[in-house]
This record gives sequence, structure tokens and C-alpha cells, in this order.
Amino acid sequence: MARISGVDIPKQKRGVIALTYIFGIGKSRAQTILASAKVDENKKVNDWTDDETGRIRDAVGTFKIEGELRSEVQLNIKRLMDIGCYRGIRHRAGLPLRGQHTKNNSRTRKGKRKTVANKKKATK
Repeated sequence: MARISGVDIPKQKRGVIALTYIFGIGKSRAQTILASAKVDENKKVNDWTDDETGRIRDAVGTFKIEGELRSEVQLNIKRLMDIGCYRGIRHRAGLPLRGQHTKNNSRTRKGKRKTVANKKKATK
């Protein structure tokens, strides 16, 4: 396995797909990186030479990825919660942020269903 910025990249995949295993690198950024490193994007990782791997490492180093990007995202969320804006309140409550309905869906954000017992009717 090739190791780029602390992430093991799978050997059997094409370069453009393998680079997407790094947090912060999608398909279009992977294509940009491989173009700047002058490596064919359809070439598999195990076919890369040491020189090509080094050029790719240098190209990846210009972007904010992995730990640095994760901490920036967390700081942005914390900032939203601290200023008390709508999105921050929704983050704090663990609810969807972008206007989705929550009556029936949003199980991913709300978690497993919590059953609420019905109120007993008073007998005469």
C-alpha cells in the first residue's frame, strides 16, 4: 500500500479513485492533483514509480486535508453553536440543519426511536 499524508491508499485501484480515500480529496481534486503531478489518472497505484509517488505527495501537500481539515470543520460547527444561530441550535439538539421535515424521517440525526407511552384515559 502506498502511504500519502498518513492514509494507506489501496494498491489495486486507479489513482484517481485511490486518492479519494484521503479525507478532503474528492474525484475532481484527485484529477487536479494527478494532472499537476503529471501522472495518468487511469494508472493503478501499484504501477506508480517512487518519483511519481513523491510528486503526488507534494501536490497533495498544497491542500488542507485530513486532521487539519477535520479540526477546521469542528471549529466551524463550534462557532455556530457558540453564536447561537439557527444552525448552531440544530447542531446542539442533534437535529437536521437544512430544513428537512422531522416528523417521520431524520432517523440518522435523531437516533433510534424512543417510544413515548400514551396518556391513560380517566374512568368514571
